[in-house]
Amino acid sequence: MPIPSRTAHASHLAAEIATQPDDWVRARVTANTHRDVLPRPGEHVAAIGCGTSLFMARAFAALREESGLGTTDAWPASRIRDRDYDRYLVICRSGTTTEVVEAMRRMPAATPRTVLCASPRTPVLDLGDPVLIDEVDERSVVSTRFATTALAILRHHLGQDLTAAIDQARTVLAEDPRRSLAAVRHAEQITFVGMGFAAALADESALKLRESCRSWTEAYPATEYRHGPIGISAPGRAVWGLGPLDARFAADVAATGAHLEHRDIDPMAELVRVHRLCVLRAADLGLDPDHPRNLSRSVMLDR
Repeated sequence: MPIPSRTAHASHLAAEIATQPDDWVRARVTANTHRDVLPRPGEHVAAIGCGTSLFMARAFAALREESGLGTTDAWPASRIRDRDYDRYLVICRSGTTTEVVEAMRRMPAATPRTVLCASPRTPVLDLGDPVLIDEVDERSVVSTRFATTALAILRHHLGQDLTAAIDQARTVLAEDPRRSLAAVRHAEQITFVGMGFAAALADESALKLRESCRSWTEAYPATEYRHGPIGISAPGRAVWGLGPLDARFAADVAATGAHLEHRDIDPMAELVRVHRLCVLRAADLGLDPDHPRNLSRSVMLDR
């Protein structure tokens, strides 16, 4: 029996999406408070996570290297490498994910490790220097504000000014999504693209729609779109760009008949638009976005 349709305001997901601009403002204070345990200029850093947290780790790695602050790798917790790192940065909402806990226990004891987590009294907090942000913990299985606030903390720490991103996110949340997202609301398929840290947020965008409303989504670096992924584009489908795109990109998408969704705003604010589409499409399909099929808040494996 299908789950009754829920309005955007009835889901925890919708409520958690709406707090993000204010969460990102507070993230600056958090970054300043914990600056001594966050990656320092010149350190060789490994950022790790699983799922959404991995995409935030990848986004941070791209931004840190682009800023010239030091070599930064991003690994799934299950595939972490030993490369004489100066610091590990761990992102884990639940604090109980099996692969993350096991990875932290394998890390060299002498190497500092910092943990961004939303859940107090969880194992990861005892395995590193904790940055607990339980004010952005979530009741929805689908993570939104924890992930973007973790990234906002790290962006503030890198010295980035998020004023524009915060204002843009507020603008997004003030819009009627039925109008602002009309062109992608019923798209049969969506391919997300981006460059730099936006490539990781493109992956995250695709994951959000798969999780919340079982949508057919893909994600690629924008420069890879022409090397195969363009073959899936067609009328009734969409390509969604996050961040700056090549001047010829729009023409390439137009030639396929697909719709190009793109705004010239910060990719993190654009991700909020994707979050709102998740709620909208879940309601259209009569799905509960707080409890997606086959998913749980934390992956805890029976070893």
